[in-house]
Amino acid sequence: MPDRNLQPLLHDLVSTVRAPASVLCEPSGQIRAVGVQGMFHADVRVLSRAELLLDGRSVESVATSPLGPGATAFVGLARWLGDPGPDPTVRVTRERRLVPSGLDETVTVTSTAASPISTDLTLALDADLAPISPVKSGRAVSNRATRSGLRWSAGDVSVTVTADGATADDDTLRWSLTVPPRSSVTVSWRLRVADPVALVREPASAVEWSRPTVTADDRRIERLAARSLDDLESLRLRLSAGDGDTFLGAGVPWYLTLFGRDSLWAARMLLPLGTDIAEGTLRVLAAHQGTTVDRQTGEAPGKILHELRRADTEASLPAAYFGSVDSTLLWISLLHDAWRWGMSPSAVEGLLPSLEAALRWLGDYGDADGDGFLEYIDETGRGLANQGWKDSGDSIRFRTGEIATAPIALVEVQGYAYEAALHGAALLDAFDRPGGARWREYAEAMAARFRDRFWVDGGYPALALDRDKQPVDALTSNIGHLLGTGLLTAKESDQVADLLASDALAGGFGLRTMSTHDAAFSPLSYHCGSVWAHDTAIVVDRLARAGHPAAAATLASGLLAAAESFDYQLPELFGGDDRATFGRPVPYPAACRPQAWAAAAGVTVLHAALGLRPDVPAGTVALAPLQDAPLGAVAARGLRIGAASVDVTVGTDGSATVTGLPDNLRLAIPRRGA
Repeated sequence: MPDRNLQPLLHDLVSTVRAPASVLCEPSGQIRAVGVQGMFHADVRVLSRAELLLDGRSVESVATSPLGPGATAFVGLARWLGDPGPDPTVRVTRERRLVPSGLDETVTVTSTAASPISTDLTLALDADLAPISPVKSGRAVSNRATRSGLRWSAGDVSVTVTADGATADDDTLRWSLTVPPRSSVTVSWRLRVADPVALVREPASAVEWSRPTVTADDRRIERLAARSLDDLESLRLRLSAGDGDTFLGAGVPWYLTLFGRDSLWAARMLLPLGTDIAEGTLRVLAAHQGTTVDRQTGEAPGKILHELRRADTEASLPAAYFGSVDSTLLWISLLHDAWRWGMSPSAVEGLLPSLEAALRWLGDYGDADGDGFLEYIDETGRGLANQGWKDSGDSIRFRTGEIATAPIALVEVQGYAYEAALHGAALLDAFDRPGGARWREYAEAMAARFRDRFWVDGGYPALALDRDKQPVDALTSNIGHLLGTGLLTAKESDQVADLLASDALAGGFGLRTMSTHDAAFSPLSYHCGSVWAHDTAIVVDRLARAGHPAAAATLASGLLAAAESFDYQLPELFGGDDRATFGRPVPYPAACRPQAWAAAAGVTVLHAALGLRPDVPAGTVALAPLQDAPLGAVAARGLRIGAASVDVTVGTDGSATVTGLPDNLRLAIPRRGA
C-alpha cells in the first residue's frame, strides 16, 4: 500500500492563542519536533521545538489551565527531587504568554522539601520557519531556517530568543538552580519575531464588543459564554495594509487569517454584543471585493473573497481566493443585520457601493446557467470542489451515498440568496437607492422556483441540485439554515423543524451534519455525520426565531453537554455519535480549536434563550425568549443595541424584561419567524 500524507491530529494538543500567533503543544507544555506542534506567527512556524528538562528528565504533567486570552499554565512534578515519601514536594509551573511579536515564558520550580534541592534546568529550542501549508498537509517539512546562536532566519522572517541568567549551549538554554526549603525559583525566556511582510497583525484597538455579565440556572451557559469570549478576543486580527479594521481570524492553527464566510458568520453571531466587529469585517472584505473575472482565483465583479493568505509557493490555493458561493450573500445580510442592530447610518451608507456591487454579482454572476439558482463549479481542478460551508470533496451526496456531480446548487445558498435579496432591497429603499423592487421580485420568484424543484418525497428540501438538476436527496443539517429566511411557509418550517429535532439528526451532542438514515453517514466524517458547533448554534437561533422552542432546546442542550466535555472550548467539530450510547462526544481528531464561529456559538445559544431582536431604524425592539424557558432562567447584563447597554432577564416561566432601552426605541410584539 502506498504511503499517504496524513494531516496532523490536533485534538490532544493544547493551544495558546493571541492572533496572529498561536502555540500548539502537549498537555505538559512541551513543544516537540513532531506533527503540528510549535508556535505559528502569520502562517509561519517560528518555533518548532521547546523541550524543558530537569536533570535531563521531563516532569510528569498533572494540570493545564488557561489564564485568559493568550496565556496558559502547565504544572508538572519532579518526583525524583525533594523529600522521600508518597507526596510530591517539587513542582514545576510553566507559564506561557503570547505578546505582540512574540512569546514570554516563565518557569517556576517550587519546593516544599525539608532541605535545599539542586537541579540543572535546560530548554532545547529550534525553529524551522516552515510555512503552514506543508505542515497541514502532513508532508515532510524541510527546515528553511539559517541559525546563528539563538537566532533563526529565512527570507524576511527572523526569530530571536533571549534569557536572563541562562547560559547558551548551541541551541539549548541552561540554568543551574538551587531552591531553598519551602521556596521557589523562577527563570524566564523570551522569543521575538520580526516579520515585516506579514499579511496580518494584532489589532491596536481595544476589544470591539461588550462582555456581558451572564447568570443562568444552567451554569453551563455562563461558563460557555465566558470561555467563548476569551477565545474570540484571542482571535482578533487586522491586515498589515489597509485602515486597521478588525476582524476575526477563522481558527487555529490552519485558518488564522481573513476568511470571508467564517469571519462574516462570527461577526453576525456577535451582533448582540455590538456592531463594531461587524463594521470592521464588512469594511475589510469590501476593500478586497472582486473587480474582474479570473478563473484561477474564482474572482468575479462584486464577489466577496473566501480567504486571504500570504504568498506561498507550496499552497494549493491562490493567496487571494474567491472560491465561495455564499460569502457575498452573507456579506449583504451582515450589513443589513448590523444596520438593524444600530450600526451608524453613516457607516452603512459608506458601504452601499459595495452592497450594490454584491447584488450585481448575485444577479449577473452567481447563476452561471440561468436556471434561477446559485451554483458553483471549480473549473480549474485546483480549487475547492465544493464551495459552500461544507467544502470537503465528498460532502454533497445522495441518500444512497453517491457523490453529486458539479455544478452544484446548495439548498442553504438559495435561502441565503432569498434573504440577501430582501435585505439588499430594504437597505436600498432606506437609503433612497434604486433597485429595491427588482430584488423583492427576485426573492418572490426564487421562493416559487425553490418550492417546485427542491422538495423531495418524504417532505423535506434536498441538500442540493446536481449537474443534471436532480435533487440530491440526503437529509442534512443544511435545511436548518432556511428557517427564518422567509423562504419557507409556516407549514414548511414546521416540517423542517420536526426533522431537525428527530433522533436521526438531533440524537447526538447537537445537530448532525447528515442523518443517520443516509448511506454516507459516519460520525467522524468531516461533513457527513459529525456535529459542527456553529451549524448547531445557527439552527438553534433560527428555530427559536421560527417559533420552535422545543426543537431549539433539544439542540442547545446537546451543544451544552458537548461544551462541558471540552472544558467549554467548543472545537470546530466533533463526532456525531449517539448521545444515548456515548456519555461524552468523541473528538474529531483534526478539529481546530479555538475556531471563531465555534466560539461564537456560545453567544448565539445565549441570544436564542433571550430572544432580543432590535430594529433600530424602525425604532422597535422585540423580546421573544424561548417559550416556557426550556433552558431555565437566564439573564445577561451589558448587551448592546447601537450605543446603548441593555439588560435582559428571562424567568423560569419564560417571562422576560429588558432594561436600558434608549428613548428612541420601544418594545414591540414580535411576529413568528421575524
